[in-house]
Amino acid sequence: MKKPALLALACSALAGSATAQTSSVTLYGVADAAVRQVKNGSAGTVKGVTSGANTTSRLGVRGVEQLGGGLSAGFNLESGIELDTGAANASKFWNRRSTISLMGEFGEIRLGRDTTPTYNNALNDEFGIVGVGSRGVFVYGTSAVLGSGATTAQRTDNGVSYFLPKNLGGWFGQVHVAAGEGVAGNKYTGGRLGYENSQFLVGGAIGQTDVGSGQPKFKNYNLLFNYKSPWGTLHTLLDVKKWGQRKAQELSVGATVPVTQAGSIRVGYTNVNRSGGAAGSGYADADDSTRFALGYVHDLSKRTALYGTYANISNKGAARSSVLYTTPTGMRGGESSSGMELGMRHSF
Repeated sequence: MKKPALLALACSALAGSATAQTSSVTLYGVADAAVRQVKNGSAGTVKGVTSGANTTSRLGVRGVEQLGGGLSAGFNLESGIELDTGAANASKFWNRRSTISLMGEFGEIRLGRDTTPTYNNALNDEFGIVGVGSRGVFVYGTSAVLGSGATTAQRTDNGVSYFLPKNLGGWFGQVHVAAGEGVAGNKYTGGRLGYENSQFLVGGAIGQTDVGSGQPKFKNYNLLFNYKSPWGTLHTLLDVKKWGQRKAQELSVGATVPVTQAGSIRVGYTNVNRSGGAAGSGYADADDSTRFALGYVHDLSKRTALYGTYANISNKGAARSSVLYTTPTGMRGGESSSGMELGMRHSF
């Protein structure tokens, strides 16, 4: 049976049982597509239509059942969609999230495939961690794990998380462990702690991944600081990744500035300093990268927006970071990557 048919049957079954078994079941999603042009040095220029350049295109279903005594149970299933082709964007259909939770005054215990604390702490950037302008190329692109083979830059399978209660006066936290179950690069342990109010968002996270017998652990820690004011939001992130002698230190600074009631300008800068790798590996002392991005988002309503972004990544030495997150064949070390996209996003 085809995956779309399976999804339709699943949603139908969930909707049919909503009254009897849960307090609520919600079908939700995002449809986002853009026309894009990208140039990657010797690899040349590619023009086309892409999905999820402002917000990742997705389809999800979630529900909550009130159990009494302050307890509730919940689930969340979410699949990424390639809106330009209609295909699922990964070999796993529920690739973005597949979790079940028990919630109460004690907080939340969540099991399944989900995002890691270190990734959660890097999400709040000016471009929403997606598109050619985002710092996401350094957070979870192919070079982000320093060649270690870790699969935990964004999410883990086989995960168990504990989240602090939401009534702690702005404090939040998460502890997350994931079993390898024989899959190299998925065994993860990490945590996050932070504070948010009307002006500040501060968070720190740390995690490590076992990538195989006899190999050093892949380690990642970061510190997020955002300042919110009437003129806009300042976004900053210090992110450090280590694997053996290899190290990448990323410093990102950006801003989201409202210019009309419906429009906002986004600007971002990142410098990545790499060290410890062999010459020519892309992780040596001279293999640094710098990102600059400028964009505009115009809200047509609370759910629909038009947007445009331009970005450039300049590389040094053997570094080959690309605005496409995955380095294309033919791009050489030290060459620059640039991209421009114009698109539309609708949430439902």
